[in-house]
Amino acid sequence: MVLEKFRLDGKVAVVTGAGRGIGAASALALAEAGADVLLSARTEDQLQGVAKQIADLGRRALVVAADLNDLEAVAGLAERAVEGLGRLDVVVNNVGGTLPREFKKTSTRFLEEAFHFNVSTAHALTRAALPHLLREGGSVVNISSVMGRVPGRGFVAYGTAKAALTHWTRLTALDLSPRVRVNAIAVGSIATSALQIVTDTDELREAMEASTPLKRIGDPDEIAATVLFLASPASGYVTGKVFEVDGGLEQPSLDMGLPDLGDSL
Repeated sequence: MVLEKFRLDGKVAVVTGAGRGIGAASALALAEAGADVLLSARTEDQLQGVAKQIADLGRRALVVAADLNDLEAVAGLAERAVEGLGRLDVVVNNVGGTLPREFKKTSTRFLEEAFHFNVSTAHALTRAALPHLLREGGSVVNISSVMGRVPGRGFVAYGTAKAALTHWTRLTALDLSPRVRVNAIAVGSIATSALQIVTDTDELREAMEASTPLKRIGDPDEIAATVLFLASPASGYVTGKVFEVDGGLEQPSLDMGLPDLGDSL
C-alpha cells in the first residue's frame, strides 16, 4: 500500500528545463508514476525526444519550447498545461543555473541575472500556477544546489541565487500551507551536461569524487526519485523542507581553477 502513495495517476505536472539532465529525468519519473507532463525548455528537439519516451510510457506530454528567462513565457506555462492537459497539480522549477565567475569579474548585473534566472522564474511560474494548485492541493518542487549552503570559489552569483531559492522555498511553503506544499532539493554533483567538463576530465572527476563521502558523482535519476517523492502523496506531511541529495557533501573544494586573489584584495 505504501508504494501506491508514490502514484500520480490523473495528475498533471509542469517541468521546466525538461529537455535533458535532471529536468528530463524528473519528467520521465513523474510520467512513470502516472502523470501527464508539460515539458518546457529552449530546445524543441530535445523536448520532443523526452515527449516520445513519455508517450512510450502511456502518458501524455505537451511540448512548449520557450525562453524561460522570459517571465511572461515561464508564467504562461501554467495556463498552457491546463488548456492542453486539463489541470495542474505539480510544478517542478528546474530551470536555472549560472556559470562560475571570480568575484572581481562578477558585475552587479551578472548577480542580478543569476537571481532572475534561478529565483524570479520559479516565483513567476508558481504564482501563475497557484489558482490551479489550490483546487485539489498541489506540490511545488524547486531544484536548488549544495552551493546555496556551502562556500565555493567562483560561485558568488550562483550560490547566492540558490541560497535565495532555498529560503524562498521555506517562506512560500508557509504562505501557501496547508493547500499547497513547497519543497526543494539541494543538488550535489550530478552527471549532467553542466558538469561535463568535470566528468570528461579524469583529474577533475577524481578530485570531485574524492571530496564526496559517497566517492562518486550522482545520477539524474537519483534526483528524479526525490522529485517524485516530493511531488506525490508519499510526502504529504512534508513542506518547507530542503532535501540535500549530494552524496554527503559538507565542505566541497570547488574553485573551478579560478585564481586565489590572496593579498591582492
